[in-house]
Amino acid sequence: MVDFQANVLSCLTISLGFLSLIYFIFRKYSSPPKCAPSPQSYPLVGNIIGFLLNCHRFHDWVAEMLSCTPDLTLQVNGFLGLSHGICTANPVNLDHILRSNFSNYVKGSRFHNVLQDLLGDGIFNVDGELWSSQRKIASHEFNTKSLKHFISSTVQGQISNRLIPYLSFACDKEEVIDLQEVFRRFAFDNICNIAFGVDPAWLDLNKVDHNSRNLSFVCAFDHAVEVSSDRFMSPLPALWKMKRLLNIGSEKQYNEDIQVINDYAMDIIRSKEKMHLNQEGNGLGQNQDLLSRFMDSVSNLGFHNQDEKRKFLRDIVISFILAGKDSTSTALTWFFWLISGHPQYEQLIYSELLATIATSPEKAPESLSYDELKKLHFLRATISESLRLFPPVPINSRLTVSNDTLSTGTFVGKGWFADYSAYAAGRMERLWGPDCREFRPERWLDEDGVFQPCDQFKFPVFHCGPRMCLGKDMAYMQMKSVAASVIYSFEVKAVDGGGLPERIFHPPYTLSLLLKMRGGLPVKLKKRQLTTSSWTQK
Repeated sequence: MVDFQANVLSCLTISLGFLSLIYFIFRKYSSPPKCAPSPQSYPLVGNIIGFLLNCHRFHDWVAEMLSCTPDLTLQVNGFLGLSHGICTANPVNLDHILRSNFSNYVKGSRFHNVLQDLLGDGIFNVDGELWSSQRKIASHEFNTKSLKHFISSTVQGQISNRLIPYLSFACDKEEVIDLQEVFRRFAFDNICNIAFGVDPAWLDLNKVDHNSRNLSFVCAFDHAVEVSSDRFMSPLPALWKMKRLLNIGSEKQYNEDIQVINDYAMDIIRSKEKMHLNQEGNGLGQNQDLLSRFMDSVSNLGFHNQDEKRKFLRDIVISFILAGKDSTSTALTWFFWLISGHPQYEQLIYSELLATIATSPEKAPESLSYDELKKLHFLRATISESLRLFPPVPINSRLTVSNDTLSTGTFVGKGWFADYSAYAAGRMERLWGPDCREFRPERWLDEDGVFQPCDQFKFPVFHCGPRMCLGKDMAYMQMKSVAASVIYSFEVKAVDGGGLPERIFHPPYTLSLLLKMRGGLPVKLKKRQLTTSSWTQK
C-alpha cells in the first residue's frame, strides 16, 4: 500500500514538474520582454529553473534581485499564479508593514498551516489577543533585573563550569571540534535553565547517558524545523499536504519527530507541575522562570481541562526552545567564522578585554557583570556587524489582511504574503554603502569608539515594531559573555580558513528557517598566551 502511494505521488510530482516547464517556456516566449517594471516582478517559485539553479544560494539570489529594483521591493508571482506577494528590504516599507500598519500584516494562515504541528499556538505562530497575552507574560522575564540575574546565575556558571572546560579538553587533546555543535549544546542548556528552570546538561561530558535523550530530542527538533522550512519553500504546497495525508516520506518522519518533541516537552511540564505542588506543600515560593510565570497566568485563558492547558504550555516550551537554542548558537557560529577570517579584529577584541579586566585583575571574562559587559563597545560592534551579514532568521513573512499600498507606492493585495529579508537588507549598497559586503565593525562606532545602534528598520535582525524580539538584550549579553570568554582563553582557527573576505560573497549556509552553517564550523583551538598589551582601537 505504501509503495503504491509513493508511486502515485511520484507520478504526480513528475507530471506537475513537466507542466511547470511547459508553462515556464510558454510564459517566457509568448510574451515580449518588459523593461524595468516597478516594482520589478520575479516568479520566486514560479520560475522553477531559476529557483533550482539558485536554491543553494537562495538568500543571495533574492538580495541580488532586490538590489536591482528602484525601491528594493519585488512583486512575487507564485507557481501558475496560485499565490502573490511582495518581498522587500526597504526600511520605509518595513516600517509600514511591521509598525505603522501593523494590524494589516499578520502571521495568518500561511504561518499557522506550516508550523501548527511544531509550534501550535505559541507566541511566534499566532496573532491578536493570544499573541499579546503571551508577550505580556513573557516580557517580565526580559527586564533589566532578570537580565542581570541571567548573566550572573546562568550564563557565567555555564561558561565557567561547562563551556571553557569542554573547549580546554578538546584543546589539550588537539582535537578538531565543531564549534556550531558546541554552541547549540550550550544555548540549549541556557534556554532550558532560564525558561523552564531545568538543566539538560547537554554540554556536560560526565552525563553521557542523560544526554542521549537530549540528543534524540534535538535531532527530532532539528529535522522538524527542516521539514517546516521545506514546506515554506515548496513550489506547490499541495505536494507536502498530500504527503502528510498519505503519511509518507519526510512527512511520515515529521510525525514521528513531533511525537518525540511532545513527549520531551510534556515531561518538562509535568516535572514543573510536581515541583510546584511540592513547593506549595512546603510553604515555599515558586521559581519564577518563564514556564512558571505562564503556569501561574494561564488560569484566565479559559481552558476546559488539564490536557488543554498542558497543550498550550507545550507550545510555549517549544517556541522558546526554537528561539533560544538555534538563533543564538547560529549567530555565534557566524561570528567566529568571520573572526577567524579577520584575525585583526580578534586581536582588537582581545585587547579591549585586557583593558577591561585590568581594572579588576581578579576578574575573568566569564565573571564580567551586566554593566561591565555593556562597556565592551568594540565587541558589540563586531557582533552587530556579524549579525548584519548573517542574521539568524534571514527572511520573515506576513500575510495581508486587506488591500494596501506601501510607503513607496507598491500595491499589496488582500491575502498576499509580504516577505522581508534581513539578509538582503544587510547587503544593500543603498543602505550601507559600497562596502556593504565587507566585514567592518568600525561602521558601528563613533569617533570616540562608542557603539552606535542602528535604526531597527535598516537592521531588522531582531524584527521590528510591536513584535520586536523580547530577547534582544539577553541575546547580546549572552553572545558577549561567550565571545569574551572564548577569545580571552583561546585562539580559534577555522579549519577551512573561516570567513575570509572573498568567502563572504559565497557563504556556506543551509536553506532553512534559520541561517545555519552548512557542514558546521570545524575549528582547532590553541590556549592563548596572556599578555598585558593595552586596548587601542585602530
